[in-house]
Amino acid sequence: MKISSFDLEEERLKEEIRKRGAKRVLFQLPEGLKAEGPRLASIAEKMSAVAMVSADPCYGACDLAVQEAESLGVDLLVHYGHSEMTPQQRVPTIYIEAKTTVSVKPAVEKALPLLKLWRHIGLVTTVQHADMLGEVRTMLLEAGKIVAVGDTGRLKHAGQVTGCDYGNAGTVAKDVDTFLFFGGGRFHAIGVAIATSKPTIVADPYERRAYNIDNNVRSVLKQRWISIREAQKAQNFGVLIGLKSGQKRTDEAIRIKEKLEEKGKKATLLTLREVTPEALLQFPTLDSFVNTACPRIALDDADRFRKPVLSVKEALVIVGELTWDELLKKGWFEN
Repeated sequence: MKISSFDLEEERLKEEIRKRGAKRVLFQLPEGLKAEGPRLASIAEKMSAVAMVSADPCYGACDLAVQEAESLGVDLLVHYGHSEMTPQQRVPTIYIEAKTTVSVKPAVEKALPLLKLWRHIGLVTTVQHADMLGEVRTMLLEAGKIVAVGDTGRLKHAGQVTGCDYGNAGTVAKDVDTFLFFGGGRFHAIGVAIATSKPTIVADPYERRAYNIDNNVRSVLKQRWISIREAQKAQNFGVLIGLKSGQKRTDEAIRIKEKLEEKGKKATLLTLREVTPEALLQFPTLDSFVNTACPRIALDDADRFRKPVLSVKEALVIVGELTWDELLKKGWFEN
């Protein structure tokens, strides 16, 4: 059955519970799908399983609820909305990608006039639309475009991007004039533009419209420059270690702490599951923070924090290992 705008693969869910003999199931869903949690739990209960739905935020496959599943004695974790990123053996886990059932054609048709100045187009999308990539590619070819789709092998699908992995875009960036991102919202498109320094057009199938996000990108980069300049004046830093299963980079945090101290700064390692303004306000003696967990927090949520929160690469500007121009060239993400 297809619910809302997504295929939740309910028959597969039933079959996985049955063949595994799962007696206790935990569902983990991103914000846009959480409303389906109670209904999915009812399906599991009809299979004689105790079903629970995680109400905590879920930001991606890097945010797998392994610790919660272990503490609850779960024998099956069902993670919706993402493809597998970090293999783990601690709790049996299935990923249901929640592919969209909304046609991308109307939005892509509206994107074609915005692409008229460019011939070489890089094509990127999220996991929800990955099975439509061939259709969109054909539309672009019929419009006389030359299309490039990158594949590093790190993600499940060619052309797929995530909030912190734009490698598939990066591998073809030198061969294209611009990127077309088809999917919902500006979030991933801004990431593509920042990671590749290429113009990026959005074709949003949910809003059935297309638009250029250049102004959004300029606004984000201006804000990042201001944050770096403010952090350069700081003496006391907090270096954040994320405790989510796919975001824990303890060794990297220690290295950043050492680099800051070599420059005469003081640095304290802080561990936390959620990087929130309220959590950081508990440390008033710290002037600035370096986040080694999700790199998108510094880029997207800067205006929520009272003090600068830098990504790891931005911290390298602080210690003199990167210049601002080099950061713009290399991007904020690992490719």
